[in-house]
Amino acid sequence: MRHRSKTVKLQRDKSHRDALLRNLAASLIEHRRVTTTLAKAKALRPFAESLVTLGKRNDLHSRRRAITLLGSNQLAQRSTKTLFSAIAPASANRQGGYCRIIKLGQRQSDAAPMAIIEWVDALVTAPEATAEAAPEAKAKD
Repeated sequence: MRHRSKTVKLQRDKSHRDALLRNLAASLIEHRRVTTTLAKAKALRPFAESLVTLGKRNDLHSRRRAITLLGSNQLAQRSTKTLFSAIAPASANRQGGYCRIIKLGQRQSDAAPMAIIEWVDALVTAPEATAEAAPEAKAKD
């Protein structure tokens, strides 16, 4: 019976699945949106939202937990800093539902259902938006 077992296996063993979710979450934090299959996006959403909850808490223990969940490589270190400095403060007044999944249709090669997963507050936290706003502010001065 499947009582209280929520893990989507994605046809991978545990270590491969954990590595996949770590890499997808780090890419989501780094690039603000990721295009992947629908099953992977649905598996990534609770993982990413728990990371934002840790980021909203913003203490030493939650930083260490986020590093543990994301891994200890350089991408994970950068992603943790971005999570705590940009993404979590932008979602401070939101009580959950930090990610959105947009269905794209089927992939051409194997007809796998594709989706985009992104932050709901992506416009606020997008690095492109802040980079574009800086020249406009200089032009006004």
